[in-house]
Amino acid sequence: MKLQLAIALMLTSLAAAQQSRHKVDINTETPEGQALQAIGQEEDATKKLALLEDFAGKHAQNPNLPWVLGQMHGLYVKGQQHDKVFGVAEKLLAVNGADSEIAYAGLQSAVAKQDNDLIVKWANITNESAKKAVKLPKPEDEDEEPRWKHAVDFGQQVQKRCEYEVYTAALRSTDAGQKLKMMDALKALNPQSEYAAQLDEQYFAAYRATNANDKALEVAEKLAGANKANEDMLLLLANNAFEKKDADNTIKWATATVDLLKTRPAPQGVGPEDWEKKKNTISGIALWMIGMTHASKSNHPQTDAVLRQAVPLIQGNDMLTSHALFQLGLANHRMGEKAGNVKLIQEAYTFFRQCSAVKGPNQGAAAKNATVLRGQYRGLK
Repeated sequence: MKLQLAIALMLTSLAAAQQSRHKVDINTETPEGQALQAIGQEEDATKKLALLEDFAGKHAQNPNLPWVLGQMHGLYVKGQQHDKVFGVAEKLLAVNGADSEIAYAGLQSAVAKQDNDLIVKWANITNESAKKAVKLPKPEDEDEEPRWKHAVDFGQQVQKRCEYEVYTAALRSTDAGQKLKMMDALKALNPQSEYAAQLDEQYFAAYRATNANDKALEVAEKLAGANKANEDMLLLLANNAFEKKDADNTIKWATATVDLLKTRPAPQGVGPEDWEKKKNTISGIALWMIGMTHASKSNHPQTDAVLRQAVPLIQGNDMLTSHALFQLGLANHRMGEKAGNVKLIQEAYTFFRQCSAVKGPNQGAAAKNATVLRGQYRGLK
């Protein structure tokens, strides 16, 4: 906010500064001089702008053209004629590439139009102009020193403002591809920008939305290494390990996901009900991966304990539920047989029956297992 205010205050003097940034030499004995005199005497802004445009069109090589363009630029900015600001600003920057105030007005016009391509273009133009401004040598003439100091100070501040405008444009973008484009533009503008460091979650979400899962995984690994990964990142890491049959890392990252969600508050903008639903869904998937990993290693007690927690949270996902109930049936059956515990056999029978009612990949096998158990153990309900 302080940065925005400081630059806003600087810009209030922009129109006045344009009066002195380019000198004018009026010779009223020439047609050009008479035209310049008429411009100077005209008080009506609309009529004055028409005279300026006429002069610029007729006298493109006149040495007073920078002064004329400066007057036009100020009126275009004041009148919010954004498309005209760009053309005049480019001409003025060709005269003085270190005039970052002129460049910044172009950036502001791009922001007003909410045109991402123009925002990137003018952020870069302004940034380069500002870099030149801060390197301007101190003038020998003391009268020129205030203007020099102002140019240097403005150049220093406006560089961060360039980053801010690209950053906010990235946040505004609802299309994942556009968001990635703007975030990449910010990093290109300044890889060390404080705003770039705030975009990791935005990058992750955009990569996921565009199916760039390898890049999303890189972001997740980076933030997990810094203990800054959110639940979506941890779940992706768990799923990646699960698909690779990496049992240790599956359990590691899935457990981290569940643990994080126990204490993580709802993110800004997410309502309590929506957050509770998301927590349950993600926790259920993470617990399912842990339970299925234990099942693959015949860790029956762990399989039973974890999948019992998962089942209520994955209701509605027939595939996950089918696998979970089937593995619960197997785990309880094998524990029951080993211990001679009919109660566990009853549990196995119940899980197989439940699985047979789910339209999933284990429906048929579960029905057969239930039938076999019913034949082997009388009294099962």
